[in-house]
Amino acid sequence: MIDPQLLRAAPEVVEASQRARRADVGLVARAAEADAARRDAIAEFERLRAEQNAFGKRVAAASKDEKPALLAQVKELAAAVKAAAERSSEAEAVAEEAVASIPNVVLAGVPEGGEDDYVVLREVGNIPTFDFAPRDHLELGELLGAIDMVRGAKVSGARFSYLRGVGARLELALMNLALDRALEAAFVPLITPTMVKPEIMRGTGFLDKHSDAVYRIESEDLYLTGTSEVALAGYHADEIIDLADGPLRYAGWSTCYRLEAGSAGKDTRGIIRTHQFDKLEMFSYVDPADAEQEHARLLAMQERMMTDLGLAYRVIDTAAGDLGSSAARKFDVEAWIPTQGTYRELTSTSNCTTYQARRLAIRHRTESGRTAPVATLNGTLATTRWIAAILETHQQADGSVVVPEVLRPFIGGLAELEPLG
Repeated sequence: MIDPQLLRAAPEVVEASQRARRADVGLVARAAEADAARRDAIAEFERLRAEQNAFGKRVAAASKDEKPALLAQVKELAAAVKAAAERSSEAEAVAEEAVASIPNVVLAGVPEGGEDDYVVLREVGNIPTFDFAPRDHLELGELLGAIDMVRGAKVSGARFSYLRGVGARLELALMNLALDRALEAAFVPLITPTMVKPEIMRGTGFLDKHSDAVYRIESEDLYLTGTSEVALAGYHADEIIDLADGPLRYAGWSTCYRLEAGSAGKDTRGIIRTHQFDKLEMFSYVDPADAEQEHARLLAMQERMMTDLGLAYRVIDTAAGDLGSSAARKFDVEAWIPTQGTYRELTSTSNCTTYQARRLAIRHRTESGRTAPVATLNGTLATTRWIAAILETHQQADGSVVVPEVLRPFIGGLAELEPLG
């Protein structure tokens, strides 16, 4: 959740963030009122409890004749303290819900508006051109025996597929390249759980704006994760972590699941938008003062992957209204998809400042010795969707595909993927 101190000291900053997001500005005043009521209720409870304690000492020192009357007052005071405690608990719950309803406060410079109001920061690489009619990634995948959507649908339904043969090898090569890059950058690799408890899913913000994309296993009261970010964020929940030697960085490899509710008719062909895919996710726990620097670091790692894979791409600064509830800023890296004639998102990196850490009670000890929330950041370094851009960008007239040089050591030295038969 947002910093309550910011809500109290500078509500206008939170209101400006809400306007930038095109969200309900009235939430800020309601949350501030609830927070004030909570503090008043706590103060009243503490006043009455102190009075009760002082009265107890008076009773203990009273004479035998005085005690009956005083004991009657003790009962009245105890009842008042109990009622005040209940009011305090109720006010605490109302305030927590009100404050938690406000998404993260966006950082200065984030574009205002919705999905189409992003700002292009840069375009990198040469958009591929062909002297033949290029095939889309699914047609190429079928020629190569790499993608089987028909049997995926037969076995599991729409938006499922099999990666087979060189398709399976290409995905593993891509993921292992990303893992090597993460290890070079001192990320600790983790194979993460793909089912998490509601409090972990809620803590990361994925039961807010993204709830319609989440699979729930009701019989177990667990959720399937759409990104290992969720499990990585939960890894240090309810802990005080040590950042004295710098950030804690993890690389989570997992299968991911997304319901894709509301995406009917979008990307129904191929593997760009599926219910199941693999992903290598970077996740950093840092001192909030270092969060923007860490964000730039994650983005640089993603851009290096794009360049080394020979993909033309652009980086966009996502508009506030298109951010998830946890992100204070998000950069999308979009690769050129030749048959679509446009850039499509392959990866993103988000600075969630202290929002997730406050919800998950993750703190570090500052130089003063006090504890304070950490900042959390995430960014994808490889995922199944990237195969679509690789196949389309590096295709040849006969349907073969040139394997980017950086992937060859991870795919048995193959320089080309050749059509079957």
